[in-house]
Amino acid sequence: MIKILFFSLWVMFHPVHVTFTSIDYVPESVSFKVFIRMNFDDFLLDCSRNGGLIKREVFSSENPATIKALEKYLSDKFHINANGNQLVAIINDLKVIDNELNIDLIYRNVKNPESLIVKSYFMTSLYSDQSNMVIIKINDFEKGVKLTSYLTEQTFKIK
Repeated sequence: MIKILFFSLWVMFHPVHVTFTSIDYVPESVSFKVFIRMNFDDFLLDCSRNGGLIKREVFSSENPATIKALEKYLSDKFHINANGNQLVAIINDLKVIDNELNIDLIYRNVKNPESLIVKSYFMTSLYSDQSNMVIIKINDFEKGVKLTSYLTEQTFKIK
């Protein structure tokens, strides 16, 4: 939670375009819990450039069109590959608070992740100064990286 608070404050006062993603492995449920935070206006712009038509007025976790557009956006813009397998996200929750979009995802059936490839293309076609901050925590392994418009993926060797 401290990580989220730190990056939230950093995002508010930092002049560049930033998203924050935390990826936490939950061994009891053999899954990844993923939290993504981004500017809602930037998301709407990026989504519309990517073919999604989400209107601010109807954006809601209760709206099937919102979920469908968000699923398409995430499948185009964010990828996790664990042990050579592309993972599929399940949207667990989403909220817009103070013009920030918060998304909770679950990636199921991930046993003993030894390598992870994370690709993040959030807003990379919009802003040359885009920074997509990613923190990964798997058991005792914890690492943070900054992905950019020029460096959109990172490989992590866990063992």
